[in-house]
Amino acid sequence: MSHAIANPNLIALYTVARREIVRILRIWAQTLVPPAITMTLYFLIFGSLIGSRIGNMGGFNYMDFIVPGLVMMSIIQNSYGNISSSFFGAKFGRHVEELLVSPMPNWVILGGYVAGAVLRGLMVGVIVLGIAMLFTHVRMPHPWIMLSTVLLGATIFSLAGFINAVYARKFDDVTIVPTFILTPLTYLGGVFYSIKLLPEWAQALTHANPIFYMVNAFRYGLLGMSDVPVGVAYALMIGFVVVLTAFALYLLKRGIGLRS
Repeated sequence: MSHAIANPNLIALYTVARREIVRILRIWAQTLVPPAITMTLYFLIFGSLIGSRIGNMGGFNYMDFIVPGLVMMSIIQNSYGNISSSFFGAKFGRHVEELLVSPMPNWVILGGYVAGAVLRGLMVGVIVLGIAMLFTHVRMPHPWIMLSTVLLGATIFSLAGFINAVYARKFDDVTIVPTFILTPLTYLGGVFYSIKLLPEWAQALTHANPIFYMVNAFRYGLLGMSDVPVGVAYALMIGFVVVLTAFALYLLKRGIGLRS
């Protein structure tokens, strides 16, 4: 009985995720190329030109120091942007209603969309990391910490993007959060500098930024150094995944922003 129930759900999960992946690959010039160009410019301008004048940061060459932050920034932005635009497009086209009236459980719908967004984040992350290798030597002393941080970070912002899409009423609503919240949090999350350079009040504010913990956990995996305990970063990320998943499933169950 359990296999009879689980098998259709797995097929449905695969179908939703596959549709998202095919969409990403079909418009690869929009989903994968722009992040590569943007990050190349970051490496050239901040890493090579400005970095050569800054010197060391946290005991590392400045170019090495910013690599984890730039990789994580690209993963966060693309995971969030993929699911928020895709799911809102499904709402706008009214074909999300077909999913809601189908026998698929809500976790399948959510899981399929999140899987597609996480995969896009991973693909972009690999591309950016590959570009970084052209400019600097990547050490990777803790590869499993790197991979788990990427998966958790991409999942968190995929779920956040899904929630944004649920509440969005027009296309402008999809861009408000990335522009006014996500981008400032990313730039203030220790991507380009060590928190030790900041005054105490600014350090306290930075510790309230969740992206700061993700960037530092990934930096520990890539360079072996972090401004915060890695265990604290993991606890925070897992907590966000649990809370956001529960809230997203609640929104689907209630049909908030989905049923007119």
